[in-house]
Amino acid sequence: MGVYLGNYCYVMIIVLVLGKEVRSQSLKNGYYSASCPRAESIVRSTVESHFDSDPTISPGLLRLHFHDCFVQGCDGSVLIKGKTAEQTALANGGLRGFEVIDDAKSQLELECPGIVSCADILALAARDAVDLSSGPSWRVPTGRKDGRISLASEASNLPSPFDTVAVQKQKFEAKGLDAHDLVTLLGMFYLYLYFLMIFIWANFVDTTKNKLGQK
Repeated sequence: MGVYLGNYCYVMIIVLVLGKEVRSQSLKNGYYSASCPRAESIVRSTVESHFDSDPTISPGLLRLHFHDCFVQGCDGSVLIKGKTAEQTALANGGLRGFEVIDDAKSQLELECPGIVSCADILALAARDAVDLSSGPSWRVPTGRKDGRISLASEASNLPSPFDTVAVQKQKFEAKGLDAHDLVTLLGMFYLYLYFLMIFIWANFVDTTKNKLGQK
């Protein structure tokens, strides 16, 4: 329950950011229906293959997509490698799922070279990862262009649990999000912490009972 709600926090903010993104770009559902009809199914099967081997890749892909979207928009810039790229930022420490995106990209290049952007692959993969985990699903408009610039310094605008409410509000407003969006995310975050505490306490009680029973 705790892990699911933690993922749901990311889903909420990604959907909010995507809503703004769709209105600012010419994205649409089924963008690749003519140029690469199997694009979404190839991404799905790739994610499913990795998920079957390691289910923990689901929150990894979702977090990766969230960190991509919040910095410069969902442009795939977090995937760019380099000494000063976003990947090297402290806030991006521990990001996972890059190998899934690379795998899907390789397969798509065999199917329809140079057509599907890495930004779209990441957006689709995050959605599919959540769906495979029995979480919510959502439609993903596609047609994103890959970003060419990736700077670790720009990752400083990612929201942090150590930020004050005023700082978080500023970061949200910079992305076209308002106080209501911030309250929605914070509400889900604290609900997640509540269930996580219950989960930890329940496990502690069960473990203690088992140890006492063995004496």
